[in-house]
Amino acid sequence: MEITLLRGAAVLLLLAVAAGIAVRKLLLIYRLIRLGSGPVPLAPLGVRLRDLVVQVLAHSKVLRRPASGILHFFIFWGFLVLLSTIVQAFGEAFVPGWTLPVIGAAPWFAFLQDVFIVLVLVGIGIALWLRLAVRPKRLAGQDPVGAYMILGLITGIMVTLLLSRGTAIVLDAPRWAAGAEVSRVVAGWFAGAARGTVGVVAAVSWWAHLLIILYFLTWIPEGKHLHLITLVPNILLRKARPRGALALLDVEHADRLGASRVEHFTWKDNLDVFACMECGRCTEVCPANSTGKELDPRRLHTDLRKQLTKVGPALLAGAGDVPRPALVGEVFSEAFLWQCLTCGACVEECPATNEHIDKIVEMRRHLAMEEARVPETMADALRSLEARGHPFRGAGLARDAWADGVAVKRLPAGERAEWLLWVGCAAALNERNHAPLQALVRLLQAARLDVGILGDEEACTGDPARRMGNEYLFQTLARQNIETLTAYGVTKIVTLCPHCYNTLRHEYPQLGGRYEVWHHTQLLARLIDEGRIRPGGAAASTITFHDPCYLGRHNGEYDAPRRVLGAIPGAKTVEMAQCRERSFCCGAGGGLYWLEDRVGQRVSHVRTSHVAATGAQVVATACPFCMLMLEDAAAATESTARPLDVAELLDRSLAEERH
Repeated sequence: MEITLLRGAAVLLLLAVAAGIAVRKLLLIYRLIRLGSGPVPLAPLGVRLRDLVVQVLAHSKVLRRPASGILHFFIFWGFLVLLSTIVQAFGEAFVPGWTLPVIGAAPWFAFLQDVFIVLVLVGIGIALWLRLAVRPKRLAGQDPVGAYMILGLITGIMVTLLLSRGTAIVLDAPRWAAGAEVSRVVAGWFAGAARGTVGVVAAVSWWAHLLIILYFLTWIPEGKHLHLITLVPNILLRKARPRGALALLDVEHADRLGASRVEHFTWKDNLDVFACMECGRCTEVCPANSTGKELDPRRLHTDLRKQLTKVGPALLAGAGDVPRPALVGEVFSEAFLWQCLTCGACVEECPATNEHIDKIVEMRRHLAMEEARVPETMADALRSLEARGHPFRGAGLARDAWADGVAVKRLPAGERAEWLLWVGCAAALNERNHAPLQALVRLLQAARLDVGILGDEEACTGDPARRMGNEYLFQTLARQNIETLTAYGVTKIVTLCPHCYNTLRHEYPQLGGRYEVWHHTQLLARLIDEGRIRPGGAAASTITFHDPCYLGRHNGEYDAPRRVLGAIPGAKTVEMAQCRERSFCCGAGGGLYWLEDRVGQRVSHVRTSHVAATGAQVVATACPFCMLMLEDAAAATESTARPLDVAELLDRSLAEERH
């Protein structure tokens, strides 16, 4: 009895010390997170709970890579189930042989515990195989010492648990042993051993099990496995904004414009950096990084965490000017920030739902509006936006030049229409995109839709300015456009450009402009479903579809373009290896259409190689920027696949039927 009391007291003391250390570290992390600004509007609770189930419990994103997904799934669920064994181990410190009420002594529950012990060990084996044999690129940036330490600790917990259970079966023959198949095998290792020897092994394994768990508890807040604690709140506190929308900045009254110091981010941004799993999935799918550029989405979060951890305590203590390297220029180079295509591949892949783009754009805002440090070709585009209402410096076309020979209403001429066709700068001012516009008008008229255009009264939506960091210019253009749309009573908009679609749909409401906005592939798919457009002529081409980032990942629209292509008789469609939510950017997003791609491979050339791998004769797309990038890349790489817009292909089908 006295020994039991001493053991219980020792365990309580160790638990208090370990918990005290862990809580102290976690409280500091909480305070560092709260250094960020707020408030941050949150998504509806139902959406956040759904994400929690799908992304945490079901591991939906992690399982996209089967090997690493399975190992994490096994370890995650193993620890959830084996929390019961940890509770039992602590209970045994006070009452020898204690088990959980009701289920603790049940053979079926012991069987379940044994199964998950094995699954966790299998997961550890897969992890070692990946690190030692496969060595995927995404693991290259991780701290190997920390990684192997965590694998060693988990292995130690499982091995000592099995030894503890096996020796308990030999010494006490508990009722639960009938279902503990694996533990009984371990018990067999001690057949014929002296009872005293088994008792020593039992005591050592039990103490080792508890001590490893307690050390693990104190170590979690220091390493990348902090996400075991921060991941759930990070998903439960997801931002309300759609993925394609950036935060509105009050440029007239803000104390600062953008982020130049680590404390300039929101508390949710800070929670992101502490929830980062350092898994490298974001970096692995980043088109800039994979084409040899400096941008590393994982390092974005790990370096911000290092800076926050380094200077945060002094800021919390009220120190005045805390010495620190410049966030923009030293922690992250300007090239690092300007290489981001804002394609959303990193955000789509992140199991923690971290928002990389928001942080990069905040630092760009500082560069663009506080420092006026923007790459010269981007600065030219911004100057053109200010002076001419479009970013294509030197463009000599009128905005409605594409409409020559097409009977379409002009709202400035006093005509009225149910639908406004928002043309967009990349379509109106580049001749290659005139054919898709003309095809779209013919299709909409064939469906008897009443469509009009603004002509020269349409200005750029401001998307390029906002992604380049010039929030002031974005808001100026947006308010101008909203005023024009209001004057003409516009309520329904269809556009060829996913960037315009995203901005009009998700960002103009921030400034009071609310409209029913359709991408042209969505409207065409609906008209086909309703029988108002009936493709007739056969297409003898093999077609692959390139998903535009701002239609797909940012707005979740993957099916509409494929439904249109699938309705064309005779068309054979093939998918690229990287398609739908894992599509590869064309290289134009984030304002990078106006930045010369001189480092590593050109993103557009790599995408064209993906097209070539399918053997398709046509690469269909649904974005004027993608069209321009794919056209240039096809010419440079001598690709045989011809880029065509979905509207062009559908219009050709109807034209063949007419003839």
